[in-house]
Amino acid sequence: MKIGRGELWASRTLLIGLMIITILPFISIFTTALHPSGTIPSGFDWPADPQWGNFVEAFNVANMTVLLASSTFIVLAVVPISLIISTMAGFAIGHLRIPGSRILLLLFVFGLTLPFGGIIVPLYYLERAIGIYNTRFAIVLPLIGLYMPFAVFWMRAHFVNMPIEISEAARVDGATTWDLFWRIHLPLARPPIASLGILMSV
Repeated sequence: MKIGRGELWASRTLLIGLMIITILPFISIFTTALHPSGTIPSGFDWPADPQWGNFVEAFNVANMTVLLASSTFIVLAVVPISLIISTMAGFAIGHLRIPGSRILLLLFVFGLTLPFGGIIVPLYYLERAIGIYNTRFAIVLPLIGLYMPFAVFWMRAHFVNMPIEISEAARVDGATTWDLFWRIHLPLARPPIASLGILMSV
């Protein structure tokens, strides 16, 4: 498929324009942060005496060390567990086609439509009832559950497109279902797993 030179330049111009619109607010915030406290800079004025210490002060005032440690704990607790569960579920629904796989898929798709505001109150009462309210596990466990609909749908889309002949050849050689998953399909699923892990980490 050939793309005309005019169309190519138009698309590049549009992308550059969108990039500039996206970057300009960050540049404004950065230059504003370098001004002395209490001053009101105009536009993108670069300060005569940049206050680089403002960043250190903001880091200390916000207690960023504790916040970063908490975020790291949550990511390390949520992402691996979510990847394990969603990869196994996606393999079972998409490739093995277990009984009721269509109903399970519809349930996961339905989970994508649930508004967060509609489940926050039941989550609050549930966490308070099981005694994990005001702890990090009160964040970790709901996040794992909230990630599942999208994560399973993502992994299922990969496994459903894998050629069935690969599994049939492995079955002839005596491979079990676990062998199919662990030795054959899991190595082939590294790209979507890595992409999903990145999406869940940000």
